[in-house]
Amino acid sequence: MNEKYWNPKIETMKLDELKKLQLERLKAVIKRAYENNEVYRRRFKDAGLKPEDIKTLDDIQKVPFLTKDELRKYYPFGLVCVPMDEVVELHASSGTTGKPVVGTYTKNDLEVWSEVMARIMYTAGIRKKDRFQNAFGYGLFTGAHGFEKGAQKIGALVIPTSSGNTLRQLQLMKDFETTALGCTPSYAAYMAEVAEKEGYDIEKDFKLKVAMCGAEAWSDEMKRKIEEKWGISTFDNYGLTEIIGPGVSVECEEHDGLHINADHFYVEVIDPKTGEVLEPGEKGELVFTTLTKEAFPSIRFRTKDLSILIEDECSCGRTLPRHVRLLGRADDMMKVRGVIVFPKQIEEAIMKVEGTSENYQIIKYKSGVMTQLKVKVEPDPGFKGDKNDLAKRIQDQIYGILNLKVGVEIVNIGDIPRSTGKAKRVIEE
Repeated sequence: MNEKYWNPKIETMKLDELKKLQLERLKAVIKRAYENNEVYRRRFKDAGLKPEDIKTLDDIQKVPFLTKDELRKYYPFGLVCVPMDEVVELHASSGTTGKPVVGTYTKNDLEVWSEVMARIMYTAGIRKKDRFQNAFGYGLFTGAHGFEKGAQKIGALVIPTSSGNTLRQLQLMKDFETTALGCTPSYAAYMAEVAEKEGYDIEKDFKLKVAMCGAEAWSDEMKRKIEEKWGISTFDNYGLTEIIGPGVSVECEEHDGLHINADHFYVEVIDPKTGEVLEPGEKGELVFTTLTKEAFPSIRFRTKDLSILIEDECSCGRTLPRHVRLLGRADDMMKVRGVIVFPKQIEEAIMKVEGTSENYQIIKYKSGVMTQLKVKVEPDPGFKGDKNDLAKRIQDQIYGILNLKVGVEIVNIGDIPRSTGKAKRVIEE
């Protein structure tokens, strides 16, 4: 650890050295899964694969992909690779679309999680002197627990508020002189809205300087609005229950992609339709393999998250590979009158129009056999202009990005439901 890097040896390691380390760890995790888990052993045998067949990093392509549906099939402990009495903690996804995905951890897995979380939080500028308000939801969800582990490893003060009870959040933020915040981007925007409504002077009443936001896709325009409202820097970070939780990657001060903790997580980008592995610089679906997880090694997990891999050295000095901020999710993709649409594109269009707030909903409905969209948007509290004109400007901005005409309705302030966790942006009628 030094003033700039939490782990300078890893964060500035040459790419060829990093790939040697990845290969060594990949061989070990394939062998461990083959020898200790019946499901993995059967999957490898069906693919005609033995652990000794992994001789290069490219040989990972011989391993079959792992999907979320398969994880649910083996619920809850079908892919655990250690005796259950070595499992000391578990977490799970929400399970809103079926059985939840369960992530299990040995004592060493928790050490790894603390390490990668400390690394991403340190990259975002959080230090021992900081006071970190943890407004991610506590419970089975990984988010809050990961950030708590990372902040404590750095030595920062953790304020475990969890999500919700926004008035109390703001009071504690003021009283405890919180300097760093962790929450979803939609909740960061909502907290600023409530603070203004309650008469706080954001610049004078709060000491906040940085927010680590994640757990949902957010546009560059939403990022800019949060930073302007709070007068802070925000750092995107990425992780999944299926991999470890948060801690997989993070933005540095250059905000030019998210550095991947590639000594622990091997990433591929594939064509989501064919499964073909793409070269750095090509847009596709992120696929992750955990290189050091013991209890639940996730091997070639298809995330459905769309991004681009960057292997060039960052101007911050870190050599860890990066991926661009998420471009969307394959399962969020909507086809509307022949046009591919991602919710993030609509958010970007809305946020670019002066007079809009960050509160909106996308309504997806059928007109005959055709899928159609309409958008409801709340104006900014200070908006004094004509609502029809505002709707037209949003409509034009959406058309400029998507070449698609979408109906826009300006609703009253407060009409769009607020969320203290992941915002529900797309509603199906």
